[in-house]
Amino acid sequence: MEELSFPWGGERRFNSYGRFCNERFGGRVQRIPVDAGFSCPNRESRAEGGCTYCSNQAFSPAYVAKSTGIVGQLRDGRLFFSKHYNSNKGYFAYFQSYTNTFTTASKLSGLCDAALREAGIRGIIISTRPDCLPDSILDFLSELNGKTYLCVEIGIESFSDKTLGHINRGHTVECAFEAFRKLHERNIPTCAHIIFGLPFETPGSWIEEAKLLNALNPEFLKIHHLQIFKGTQIESEYLNNPGRFHVFDSDGYVNFICDYIERLSPNIVIERFCSEVPPRFLSVSHWQLLRHHELVGKIEDELEQRDSFQGIRLKNSN
Repeated sequence: MEELSFPWGGERRFNSYGRFCNERFGGRVQRIPVDAGFSCPNRESRAEGGCTYCSNQAFSPAYVAKSTGIVGQLRDGRLFFSKHYNSNKGYFAYFQSYTNTFTTASKLSGLCDAALREAGIRGIIISTRPDCLPDSILDFLSELNGKTYLCVEIGIESFSDKTLGHINRGHTVECAFEAFRKLHERNIPTCAHIIFGLPFETPGSWIEEAKLLNALNPEFLKIHHLQIFKGTQIESEYLNNPGRFHVFDSDGYVNFICDYIERLSPNIVIERFCSEVPPRFLSVSHWQLLRHHELVGKIEDELEQRDSFQGIRLKNSN
């Protein structure tokens, strides 16, 4: 039987984050999410109450507590993950909560330095927004990128200005492209974060917008499906206007994801296909939430059945 081989190497039908870690670090590197104590411009300087779907608590691990500081959280996280995963190649300090460049360069520098002094930390991942990258922060990130592994994760969420305005995101699509341009100019690795399921959007629009994602040219991609969290503005909107939302069942989501990544550049490493949170945070659950590895298995089965792979539909396009 002929051995499969794809543009990124290996036998998986998409360019996986596991493959990247194996090639770059020799094995699994586990992220340790930390809360650095920052906020978000939507909640502070703009006083707009934040994005309508946001529930930071839902994504925060139990060990995260601002009172323990960065060092305490990394140590607690290392202990937590050592019991669940074989992170034999170390850990990334993942500045996850809220907007981690909504601060001064000097303060962010001190936190990153403290993180890098901790045992087993192989690099830094910083989650932020496209409108929070002033030159002082970009200069610091460029310097940090020269000292350690760095990835800057940018929450794009949607390629529709109508949707971005409706969910109170506070930036435009053009702003996202400008952020990626500035990061690429400094050779800083990037991860694009998008959400499927936001109001007024459809599978057809998301498929069409795959070319915009390719144009951003991120090194990594993280996909979340929209989840309706208790106590959020979008919970009320969904309950009152469900017709604004496209709702997948599990099989429909698998088929859609396969359609999407067939149009995705093979150079983009896919980190995630869905989000996972404890069920107690969910207001509405449309389909039995699969664990991420279970969903990945279904996606790979569907791609194999199609005899397809990431980027296959780009062969004859510009």
